[in-house]
Amino acid sequence: MSRLCAGGPMSIARLTAGTRVTRQAVTKHLQVLAGAGLVRGRRQGRQSLWELETRQLEVARRYLDLISKRWDDTLGRLKTGLESSKGALAARPLEPPLASRK
Repeated sequence: MSRLCAGGPMSIARLTAGTRVTRQAVTKHLQVLAGAGLVRGRRQGRQSLWELETRQLEVARRYLDLISKRWDDTLGRLKTGLESSKGALAARPLEPPLASRK
């Protein structure tokens, strides 16, 4: 993904150049990403050129931002609840366990 972001449309050969990743592995990854609508391939002569689907990436980014905000809100509520519970527990005197009350 980062190579496609930096260099525009690329062939499998260019995507694998200088890496230890096989062309077959990159091809499988690109096919999964294409299935998700994040990249697209097109034939140019004997090779396939792959490029990012920027619109779909923007949709994914907005969705991840929404999930992140929901987690932040939930964790904030949890923190507030724990802090208020901690204060309430500190204000109460400790009671002995049930077994030792006899």
